[in-house]
Amino acid sequence: MIQVENLVKKYGNHTAVDQLSFTVEKGQIYGFLGPNGAGKSTTMNIITGYIAASSGTVSINGYDILKEPVKAKKCIGYLPEVPPLYSDMTVREYLAFVAELKKIPRKERKEHLEEIIDRIQLGDVADRLIRNLSKGYKQRVGLAQALIGYPEIIILDEPMVGLDPKQIIEMRDLIKGLAKEHTVILSSHILSEVSAVCDHIMIISKGKLVASGSPEQLQEMMQGGSELEVTVMGDEAQAEAVLKEMELIESYTFEQAEESNCVRIRIVSKENLDIRRELSVALSGAQLPILSMNRREKTLEDIFLELTDTQEEEIQEEAAKADDDSDAVDSDAQAGQEAGQSEEDAHDTVDAEKEETDNDSDL
Repeated sequence: MIQVENLVKKYGNHTAVDQLSFTVEKGQIYGFLGPNGAGKSTTMNIITGYIAASSGTVSINGYDILKEPVKAKKCIGYLPEVPPLYSDMTVREYLAFVAELKKIPRKERKEHLEEIIDRIQLGDVADRLIRNLSKGYKQRVGLAQALIGYPEIIILDEPMVGLDPKQIIEMRDLIKGLAKEHTVILSSHILSEVSAVCDHIMIISKGKLVASGSPEQLQEMMQGGSELEVTVMGDEAQAEAVLKEMELIESYTFEQAEESNCVRIRIVSKENLDIRRELSVALSGAQLPILSMNRREKTLEDIFLELTDTQEEEIQEEAAKADDDSDAVDSDAQAGQEAGQSEEDAHDTVDAEKEETDNDSDL
């Protein structure tokens, strides 16, 4: 439904979106996840046609957002981070105004709006001024305007921001309900909401797509070895002698245990294997009683932090390399300038000696 290819957006020397490419398929909820300043809202604005990209293409149902904007935008309902509301209108007046802008036929308009008001649960506030509504109800009104015309794609930019826990749950349920009839793209930096709502997650950092997949696929991709936290009675030397003999262990570290005469060990197994049984047998055979053993799986938060931190490190390394290259160029230029100066001094010395010889000849 949406095809984004090599999208780039620059503001002067700052690159907000950097060679971004992805595809959105029909009938799923997509989570666009990233820290503040990652380029999420910029990407959303480009997809919806609010701003133009520096380069790259966006296709909505086969329509290029720049070449055929009217046809492309008919397929999209958009809720910006700050809903575009007119506070002096009632909810019903505002939605009727939006329906007129979207060219909903007059004969169908009233019934269409009543369906949306009922679906988004706005009946109790439909005749109240928007300025008097709570933050949660204003978000609902913004969602209602995005649904007018029943577009195939609904794009929501930070829909949970500023909502209280009860309102977040209500908004989450509304978004899940939309997926039955619409494809939904949800931009957020709230990890728990993305994992609770979305079928597919795209993680963006510094304008680049660093991972894409279902929550389960991301966990499997980033899991690496399975991590165990084990507390045993004994000392490090005894435990290490056992661990060294186990080929299925990738690495291990020792920590101070709360209990006396005990040691806590963090163990990472190879290829995400479950080695709890083998480990229990080995430790018990070495007379090292196990007090506790817990298996730790990476959460979406762990994956998010790992991916975005890695991206940040790569950018810093590239910047440092660029600085080194620049310093090398400056050094070469300075050496060349010094060499040129030395050559010029040598010419001056030769000229001076020649002039002195000519004067001696004249005498």
